[in-house]
Amino acid sequence: MKFILAGLCISLLIPFCTAGRESVTDSLSALLQNEQDTERRFELLRDLTETASARDYAEGLIFARKGYRLALETGDEAWTPRFSEMKGRVHANLGQLDSAGTLFDRALEGYTAVGDQKGRATTLFKIAWLHQRRGEYEPAMEANLEALGIMEDLGDQAGIVNALGRVAGDLYNQENYEEALEYALRAIDICRKGGHDEEMPYLLYHAGYAAIGLKDYEGSLSYWDEAIMWVEKLGMGLANTADMSNGRGNALKKLERYPEAIAAYELTLASAEKANYYGGMYTATANLGEVHLRQGNYEKALDYQLLTVERQEAGEMWMSLTENYGHVSTIYENLGDFENALLYQKKARAMRDQTASEQSDAAMSELRTRYETEQKEATIALQEAKIGQQRTVQWLGFGVLALVLLFAVSFYINARKRRRANALLFAKNAENELLLKEIHHRVKNNLEVVSSLLALQSAQVGDEKVKDAMREGQNRVHSIGIVHQKLYQGTNLGAVEMKDYFLNLSDNILDTFGADDRVRIECAMNTLELDIDTAVPLGLIVNEILTNALKYAFPDGRAGKIEIKLEQTPDGLLRLAVKDDGVGKGHSPTAGTGFGGQLVSLLAQQLRGKLREETEKGTAVYFEFKAKAAA
Repeated sequence: MKFILAGLCISLLIPFCTAGRESVTDSLSALLQNEQDTERRFELLRDLTETASARDYAEGLIFARKGYRLALETGDEAWTPRFSEMKGRVHANLGQLDSAGTLFDRALEGYTAVGDQKGRATTLFKIAWLHQRRGEYEPAMEANLEALGIMEDLGDQAGIVNALGRVAGDLYNQENYEEALEYALRAIDICRKGGHDEEMPYLLYHAGYAAIGLKDYEGSLSYWDEAIMWVEKLGMGLANTADMSNGRGNALKKLERYPEAIAAYELTLASAEKANYYGGMYTATANLGEVHLRQGNYEKALDYQLLTVERQEAGEMWMSLTENYGHVSTIYENLGDFENALLYQKKARAMRDQTASEQSDAAMSELRTRYETEQKEATIALQEAKIGQQRTVQWLGFGVLALVLLFAVSFYINARKRRRANALLFAKNAENELLLKEIHHRVKNNLEVVSSLLALQSAQVGDEKVKDAMREGQNRVHSIGIVHQKLYQGTNLGAVEMKDYFLNLSDNILDTFGADDRVRIECAMNTLELDIDTAVPLGLIVNEILTNALKYAFPDGRAGKIEIKLEQTPDGLLRLAVKDDGVGKGHSPTAGTGFGGQLVSLLAQQLRGKLREETEKGTAVYFEFKAKAAA
């Protein structure tokens, strides 16, 4: 397993906090309510984001959004990218990688605009982490090396130490364990001399995994023991506890001290669940599954491993998915379920890269043979019959050999022509795909420019009604932009995954209305891909319904919940439901003479669907239309 990123590359994404976080959060919140100075409010929101995130990332996101909103309202160009970076960090820890990537890109642009080099470096660290999560180790290392260069230019010793640790992680992922350990120990030496205690746990983390790579398991365990000591000493929170305990479990697993390893992994899982730490949860379940597999506890191992791959697939965390598919396959094989064993071996084979060992090929071949045992005798008999036929007609072979040679020459010439044509066609298709991605990227960027212009214009307007109208227009433009972002970032250029799209859309609208601390939006649906011609109007419809709900359903600061659900019926219908538990019997999101109501009506007609609304208990909008999910 690529252990070095089993957790969330901790020094990047997990904030450093002091002990007693609940009381600290309460104290900071009280200070924030009474604080009038804008700069001090920014500092308090930053501290609240980091403190709350150590306990619950969802709670941390609320404060990050508040800070980002305050920065936009005051036009503070220095704090805007800082809160974009903080929001991205929390989204990353929640497994929402697309949203995190967008926010990190936005932060990098903002830091560059104001000349904040250190901000650029810390954001590059996070961008590198996203690359690592997707198994893109070369661009990850490029980003970390660029950040290291910036820190060296600034003479920032703590930043240099941080960067050295990250490069150590990159080298580990490239299986260069000796050099990885050298970088980690070099950074540890700087810390011991310079007193950068807060970096010690992260560097020991990298040293621990490098030592595992070098098969020095006792040495690795000593690094983890020291790392855990630092986490406890510095009061660094549940997420850090999860990561360090997971690393310690890995060393114990290699030493075959399985009961101790299970205890370490169970601590990892408990800490990650309390912190709402998505990556830590799936890492712990993967390792618990592997240890139970090693001990022959196949039923328990299967439960853990299936949960792991489900979480990894949902979060698009491909890095160790190949290995976990392999574990599931092995478990099914030991349980005698060769059909599912073969299925997961195929999944593992499809996921692995070109440098994977041939051992997996052999395992898959063996499984296929065992799965097709019932056909084995029939296959042997058929082969023997063929051999007999070959002997019967062998004397004819010499007679037609010359003719075959002539055909072979002709076939070879034609095959070369076909291969050349196919190569040209493949290159052309790849080029077209690249161009199409670039088009979607540019469309998204242009829509962001339009959105920014609307924001600038609204800042110059005094009339609140006009300002609201421009804000709503900005959200409509943004909802279309998200579609194009999903298309160029995804693997299917013709389809948009709607659950992730709705989550991104909801996040933006909550930010706009400043309702994220009192209104929760949930997407109670499975993954579903739709083509762009369906996704854009459907997204605009949901945008209008959510906007209307946040404006009217929860008056006077009332708290509540909005649920979005989209499903496809067996007869090919798509059914959308958006429900809120607000006051109901209020303003209709689908009727009236307002622009929003007219837009929803027109879009419903475009999709040839039927709208229905209920306002008895809150407001519920149902929309049913005929469409096919994307292939």
